[in-house]
Amino acid sequence: MNGFRVILIYNILLFMVAALGLPLILPVLLASGKLRRTFTKRLGFQHMPDAAGSPELRRSIKGPIWIHALSVGEVLSAVPLVKALKHKNKNYNIYFSVSTRTGFRVANRELTGIAGTIFFYPYDLFFVVRRVVNKVNPALVIIVETDIWPNFLNATARRNVPVVLVNARLSKKSFRGYKRFAFFFRRVFSGFSKICVQSDPDGERFRRLGISADRITVTGNIKFDQDEDPIPIEQLQQWRRRLKIDQGEKVWLAGSTHAGEEAIIRDVFIRLQRKPYRVLLILAPRDPQRAPAVARLFQQGGISTALVSGLSSHDGERVDGVIVDTIGDLRMLYALADMAFIGGSLVTCGGHNPLEPAAFSKPVLFGGDMSDFAAIARMLLESGGARQVRNAADLYAAVSMLMGNRLKAEEMGQNAYRVFCENKGALARNLEIIVNELSDK
Repeated sequence: MNGFRVILIYNILLFMVAALGLPLILPVLLASGKLRRTFTKRLGFQHMPDAAGSPELRRSIKGPIWIHALSVGEVLSAVPLVKALKHKNKNYNIYFSVSTRTGFRVANRELTGIAGTIFFYPYDLFFVVRRVVNKVNPALVIIVETDIWPNFLNATARRNVPVVLVNARLSKKSFRGYKRFAFFFRRVFSGFSKICVQSDPDGERFRRLGISADRITVTGNIKFDQDEDPIPIEQLQQWRRRLKIDQGEKVWLAGSTHAGEEAIIRDVFIRLQRKPYRVLLILAPRDPQRAPAVARLFQQGGISTALVSGLSSHDGERVDGVIVDTIGDLRMLYALADMAFIGGSLVTCGGHNPLEPAAFSKPVLFGGDMSDFAAIARMLLESGGARQVRNAADLYAAVSMLMGNRLKAEEMGQNAYRVFCENKGALARNLEIIVNELSDK
């Protein structure tokens, strides 16, 4: 089946689903503040100022480099890449798009002054995508990890714009789903001029979908190349005062948790409070808007709990549980913690990035489902930097062991940090491929 027929069938099905689902979509749209605030922007009705700079520079620019990252995790992964591209290619502007409001806030915090324009990625309606692509007029598009859409790739192909997929991964589960419709996804992924995959198994799965081997390069995972800027001691001390952490008190951080995990963590923490040492639990839900509900769950278990946004170093009583309802503080809190549990892993959500605590030499715990970070999880387990838990009993045993055995906790943390350091280099390899694509323009 040729590309025209594939994209035609896709658009027919897309409009059928949109037409039939409109009665259901509208109430959801009206009820969700997040969707309401981004809906028109993702239809292309947003201001994207000319970011070319001086008239002299503007004359030398054919078009910007457009980098797209789905949400917070992908945005943070992309930050070192954006900085490196800006440094290496000063004659190109960088346009940066996201799909979520939280991603948009993080992108503005991390990339203001580096990316000339930060905006919302368009919905994959052919007339919307075509208008936005024409407006941006990119020299090159880079998509980070995921958020792959047929109409977008078709629109860039029609303009002969190269598109590079970086930090790509293809899990066994996703591969099985794609394989059922290989005739369709082969055409979709063929829209990329280059696919930079995290590992050899990822590359092999793309090849088995029918993607030409010369388009696939194993470059590693750019998450290993995240910034290593140390957290200033003064900032850590400010946070310790704000959280009222006593000398010798242990801090357990559960990061990026999902519904179904918080109740398990609460019950484990209640048992930990019977121990002779004091423990502060910091829990960061993956969706910060869930924080008030999570705080109520902990309070119902008799745990004194507060939201981090309401804490002050000057007043208020000390609490045993802190729920993070802010964006951008998780890295600081990982630096502060004695150990970390990675959320999304005790439920079937694929887990989240375990390198964030590893970068601060923290022992890492995660549940049975780390399928979205399988290679990294395997490295950490094999090195002795992480331990996998299957249920509440396992989690309690692991946390208790680390709380009571300082030398073991330090050893695990050092092992995790070694994995983080030894696997750097993906950023440089991705950058080389991107620069080559630009030079071919």
